Amino acid sequence: MAGYGSRIFFVTVCAVYLLRANAEIKFTIPVGRLFTYELMRETFQNDFEPLSKLYAGHLYDDPMIFKCNLQNFPDLPEWLRFTQRHPYDNGFLYGTPVTPGKSIIEIYAINKRSYETARHTLVIKAVAEKMLPYQAEFFIKLREIEKVLPSSVQDEIKQDLQKLWDTEALEVVNITNALDRGGRVPLPLAGHFEGVYVKVGSEQYFSECLLRALTTEHQKQCRAGSKVKIPGGCNFCSIPSNCISWCKTELFDLSKQASVPPAPTMGPGILESVGDFDPPESPPSRDYFPDYIVTVIVPLIIAIVLCILLAYIMFGRREGVEKRNALTNQIQLYHHHTINENTDELRNMAGSRSVPPPLSTLPMFNSRTGDTAPPLQSDSPTIPLIMAQHDPYSDTLPRK
Repeated sequence: MAGYGSRIFFVTVCAVYLLRANAEIKFTIPVGRLFTYELMRETFQNDFEPLSKLYAGHLYDDPMIFKCNLQNFPDLPEWLRFTQRHPYDNGFLYGTPVTPGKSIIEIYAINKRSYETARHTLVIKAVAEKMLPYQAEFFIKLREIEKVLPSSVQDEIKQDLQKLWDTEALEVVNITNALDRGGRVPLPLAGHFEGVYVKVGSEQYFSECLLRALTTEHQKQCRAGSKVKIPGGCNFCSIPSNCISWCKTELFDLSKQASVPPAPTMGPGILESVGDFDPPESPPSRDYFPDYIVTVIVPLIIAIVLCILLAYIMFGRREGVEKRNALTNQIQLYHHHTINENTDELRNMAGSRSVPPPLSTLPMFNSRTGDTAPPLQSDSPTIPLIMAQHDPYSDTLPRK
């Protein structure tokens, strides 16, 4: 039994080692060539499904998101990029190495249904290789980066460019999203795309169709903003979505680049003896008194003048204010005295009621005949001045 248990343990360890070995993927790529690796969701789905479900045929199509980083670092190398549009889409690692070296990329897949995690390791070894001397970059307006990175689409684009270049020895050097070049985010409508830059290279010199993009007439048409087409049957475009924009086509002749200057030679580190050190003369002295007058004295004088003017307004003009206040008080006293006199006069007039009042003020005075009614028996203020039972305009007097 002990030997049987040890064999089971050995088989289990070997299976784990084999699974770990399968999770490590190795690539060797030349410097200056495009590297593309597609992260297939089906590959990681097998890591999430148990063996019982695999044998039973119950498989899931789970949404996944991928996280990629350089081993022991939070980000990817400068030359490598990652893109994934939707959790139900595959991810892509792509880029062009510029220097030889080895990069270990850690790929984490997160299952959005069960929140399980799977880890794969991608080892990329970039080896030195001669740069392609003639390179050209084209802009494809009706494409997005995820739709160009699959190998089948790259072959379609390369076939059109081979006809345009008139050679089959053509290699894809780089593919860049237009948004990474400062392009605008398109509207979320049909027919609007981000755009992709595709750069290819070859050992053969540029064809006549490509050289027409460098002519003065072509560049003038592009600056005018009109739709430009290269004449002479140079528009090789088997698929409309792969057609290039001629105004954004650039050619690079790397064979004419200046040679790199040699590295500087290391000296002994000891300066040559050239005599005694003669330090430079000190700068001439500067008079700061004019600056002091402008920055301190002048503002101080202005502040003092303003303070004196404010003090004169607040305290020197008090006499006029007091005179105005005294005149106002005299007017108020005069009005008060006048009111008192009028009040006394009204009281004296009210006290002399023995004077017979005018006829017009009598209660029963007839304005047409001039007759008056006999005086009332009481001088009560409740008796009305004009009695309602007597018509003042009648010729007869009321009966007693």
